[in-house]
Amino acid sequence: MVKKIVILDGYTDEPAGLGVPPYIGTYPRLIAGAAWLVDKSIDVRYYTIDMVRADVGKFVKGALESDIIFFISGAEVPGRYIGGKPITLDELERLSMLLSEKTRVLVGPAARYGFGMGGGSTAYSRRRLKRLFDYIVPGDIEIFVYEGLKHGLEKAEPWRLREDYKLADEAFRLGAKIITQHPNYGWNLMVEIETFRGCPRYVTGGCSFCIEPRYGCVIFRSVEGIVREVEALYKFGARHFRLGKQPDILAYMAKDTGKLEFPAPNPEALRKLFHGVRSVAPRLKVLHIDNVNPGTIAHNPKESREALKTIIEYHTPGDVAALGIETFDPKVVKMNNLKVYPDEAVTAIRIINELGSRRGWNGLPELLPGINLLYGLPGETRETYRINFEYLKKLMDEGMMFRRINIRKVTVLENTPLWSHRDTVMHLIRKHDMLYRAHRKRVMEEIDQPMMRRLVPPNTIVRYLFTEAYIEGYTVARQPASYPIVFKIRGRLELRKIVNVRPIRYLAKSIVAEVVE
Repeated sequence: MVKKIVILDGYTDEPAGLGVPPYIGTYPRLIAGAAWLVDKSIDVRYYTIDMVRADVGKFVKGALESDIIFFISGAEVPGRYIGGKPITLDELERLSMLLSEKTRVLVGPAARYGFGMGGGSTAYSRRRLKRLFDYIVPGDIEIFVYEGLKHGLEKAEPWRLREDYKLADEAFRLGAKIITQHPNYGWNLMVEIETFRGCPRYVTGGCSFCIEPRYGCVIFRSVEGIVREVEALYKFGARHFRLGKQPDILAYMAKDTGKLEFPAPNPEALRKLFHGVRSVAPRLKVLHIDNVNPGTIAHNPKESREALKTIIEYHTPGDVAALGIETFDPKVVKMNNLKVYPDEAVTAIRIINELGSRRGWNGLPELLPGINLLYGLPGETRETYRINFEYLKKLMDEGMMFRRINIRKVTVLENTPLWSHRDTVMHLIRKHDMLYRAHRKRVMEEIDQPMMRRLVPPNTIVRYLFTEAYIEGYTVARQPASYPIVFKIRGRLELRKIVNVRPIRYLAKSIVAEVVE
């Protein structure tokens, strides 16, 4: 009989979900909730990898007293983080070996698509991870935990994927309590809320590099299921939420999903969802979204406008619609079955700016696009870099605003179409390395830095920032948000405090600011 479970959160970052502090992802809540569905008396202890680094002896001692240890891992999308550092392969191996006498289970994206090794690399294959764990769960973790605790782990089916959200909804609701063990609880904790699973573009195969279409048929969570989870989280003290864990919030409950590559948005369903969240969490401080497919906007401008207006009506300012444009080079778009051609991407950016550029109570525009550009994809040439920069400059000259440009090298993941072309991709990345570095530097200097001034003009007061860390003589402060701007305040302010700031100098990826009352 299982009496104690330990969850080690090595953090996750995948195309449709984030679990790096200040975020808590979906996996810890599903594990804890499924366990408590079986037996409410099970002792579930939650640790982040940063907590383990701070006192590895304490963690190992507690873990050795448990019956099962769940390792959550999978930073499949390369990123840079202030709030925490995802678990490394060396750490995963070392901790697994230290706990070899216990039952060890690997869950998260690494269990399904391999261990991401960062941008410009090939994932560490799941086959090579098998020696470290008793079970690797490529399926949905709530099914494995629920069936395993009821009937024995050896009888559970780790590959099983959910056909609906019935079990997951209950696990999410019961697992809400686990947030109280997170180190960011009580200050800037952001809770990632899953809205649906899979990508509507699975009908045409989806983007070559992406894991989301590999789940197959899209499954939506009901409004009721999401709202009940938010209600439970709110009762446990959560005040910052992101409706994410999906590749396109505008596709939520879209009626032609499974028939069309770009189904028209369902504004009424989005209204019910956002209104429901507001009803059960009336004093929330942040309500943001994550991904938006620019193709949905370009193919369905009327319905997309209504959907975006609905989001803006209910959300909080400083929100970002992350657009997976990936490239403005038509050749690369075609070879990798990407979402939009250049002019379609520009249309989506213009529409979001038109509706979301008004400044809100916290000093930032209501809703802006974020642009993701990906390098190393088949078909890329030196010309790709020129085309991408020219489109960014064109948008800049038009007066458009975008919260950030995310320039990164592709990570080749197992079970994606790109996996069979990984040698070609690695060759491209090595060949264009110097060009990539020069391009990234030019974008930072000529686009990012002036864009910061446009986003936060001089004398703008930006409100509700949390002091988080000390870096190179500055105190770093950020809002809880989808993609928060980094503000640097000279000197060492007390951490975990809320401040308001005014910009005094603009950098490419941050703003130097002063505190105002």
